[in-house]
Amino acid sequence: MANLAEADENTQLAAVQKDGGAIRFIKNPSEAVQIAAVQKDGGAIRFIKNPSEAVQIAAVQQNGWAIRFIENPSGRVQLAAVQQNGEEIESIKKPSEGMKLAAVQNNGLAIRYIVSASEAVQLAAVQQNGEAIQFVKNPSEAAQIAAVQQYGSALQLIENPSEAVQLAAVQQNGGALQFIDRPCRKVQVVAYCSQGKITAEMLREIADLFEQGPPRFKARRWAEYG
Repeated sequence: MANLAEADENTQLAAVQKDGGAIRFIKNPSEAVQIAAVQKDGGAIRFIKNPSEAVQIAAVQQNGWAIRFIENPSGRVQLAAVQQNGEEIESIKKPSEGMKLAAVQNNGLAIRYIVSASEAVQLAAVQQNGEAIQFVKNPSEAAQIAAVQQYGSALQLIENPSEAVQLAAVQQNGGALQFIDRPCRKVQVVAYCSQGKITAEMLREIADLFEQGPPRFKARRWAEYG
């Protein structure tokens, strides 16, 4: 590596393409060599003095974590970082709405690092990972439904889910029924359907419920459906 400092650019390129960290042995590397180095190892940017925006973007596109080595990154660099690793939103002061959305679209759980997430960000987060609902304070019913549609068992993370949320959960995963205290008959039937456990009696009930309407129900049946 001692001779790398005086080597021609092709030799330097070959070296950093093999080991991005080798750039620390090169004096005044060209931008092409810098980019090649961080494309191999984003963290190699810590060995580069005053990297250009192009080099910074290449680094965080390889590893979003590399943003931690960049002083005053531009908005474009920040966006590229969270697109590669959503949880790096934690490293950004005052992220824009676009950055927040990009972060949770990459990793829904990144919402835990976002203060006062908008409903659009909440929805994007739970659509990427239903379990992200646990990090949403006072989630709307729409966010709850989106969460269980992505991952039915996320129902266990929701306090007092409405019937609509319960239905969405068991439609996605009939096993989510176990997380519902005293489910109504309608939710039970949908859950069993999802699991392929439907019985002839349930088929008759479904026909009454969805095809023939409430007037055809016996009083007891209608009470069970709520």
